[in-house]
Order: sequence, then C-alpha cells, then structure tokens
Amino acid sequence: MTAPLFDLLVTTGPAELPCQVADPEIFFAESPQVIEQAKLVCADCPIRVQCLEAALERKEPHGVWGGELFVNGIVVARKRPRGRPRKHPLPDERPTQAPAATQAPAACREEAA
Repeated sequence: MTAPLFDLLVTTGPAELPCQVADPEIFFAESPQVIEQAKLVCADCPIRVQCLEAALERKEPHGVWGGELFVNGIVVARKRPRGRPRKHPLPDERPTQAPAATQAPAACREEAA
C-alpha cells in the first residue's frame, strides 16, 4: 500500500469507506451487472482517486479498484459477459416493424401494384 493511501485510510477510518461495508465479492465478480454495482459503491468514496492510483502503481491484475475495472492488469470500460454474442436476436428482441430504409416509398409501392 502506498504511503499516501495508508495515511488517508488512517485519517478517514475504515468505517467511512463504502468498500468496507459492502460485500467484498462484488469487487471480483464475474457478472457485468455485479461489476457495475461495485463501481457504484466506489462512486462516492472519499479516497477513490487515491485507490485507483495505488492499484495502477501495484499493477493490480483484476477487480474493481477506485471505481474502475481491471482485467488482466488493464483498465477496461465494462466487462463483457461470457460466451459469444448472439448472431440473431431473440424473438422478443426483434423489431416489430422493418426499418424505414428497407421499406419502399409509397409512390413506388403504388406503381408496382
């Protein structure tokens, strides 16, 4: 732990830090939704910036530190879910109407009829 971060922990007190009252598992979760919850826990933390700087200095391999997600030692915007994305959307995700670009203008439809 870096000295400035340690000093902040001593002066702030662990009870005042959101990460000390939250379930520690959320900071290392697999689920993208849980990872986003962990980031929200960090959002109002008084030492968020120092925590992030210390994690970068320590080259943390994974987890949420200072409100940012580390994957393989790199800060990433969001965690992708496991597996490949779907090639085709599920039936309830399909648009109910064809996009406007694929519909022929009314004048063209009348000529074809």
